[in-house]
Amino acid sequence: MNSELNEVENWYSGLWHTCLYTEEVGIQCKAYESVLSLPVDLQISRVLMFVSISTGALALLVAFPGLDGVKVWVGQAGVKRGLLILSGVLAWISGLTTLAPVSIVAYTTVVDFWNEGFPDVMPRWEFGEAMFSGWFGGFALVIGGTLFFIAVCMGDYDQRPPSSHNAPQGKHKTTRYLKTEVL
Repeated sequence: MNSELNEVENWYSGLWHTCLYTEEVGIQCKAYESVLSLPVDLQISRVLMFVSISTGALALLVAFPGLDGVKVWVGQAGVKRGLLILSGVLAWISGLTTLAPVSIVAYTTVVDFWNEGFPDVMPRWEFGEAMFSGWFGGFALVIGGTLFFIAVCMGDYDQRPPSSHNAPQGKHKTTRYLKTEVL
């Protein structure tokens, strides 16, 4: 037997099931039999994805009362600022715990694909759409966490007291140049 008989078959492996695509039948998926029979990298990836989903949902719940348009903790800018910082940290954790298992599974897929020790009749796993969706989602979560940090920094910049340039400065007078913007 050789792999030339299986030209129209594509095998996909995910965190929750494996799928086989053939031109005659289409996609057939089967869930894993047991969690303990899974390889260690898939077990770790499942746990990390659970942590990612949990921290992402918590980041959204924490961020909502910290937004400016929401009338919760009105007049307490420090609490709102702290909530946005916490939601940014949680979004970063969620993004990194999404990128880690996706990258681990991608690495093991590439290593197994090019492994010369596998016989030719064994199926070679390929990247599926979920792999690229996981990378995109992880990067989107990291960018979202960064935007929370930027929102906090921009809010701090807007709340600074204006500096007085005309006030007497004592014996040592320094020259300060005003920043002008060109439209």
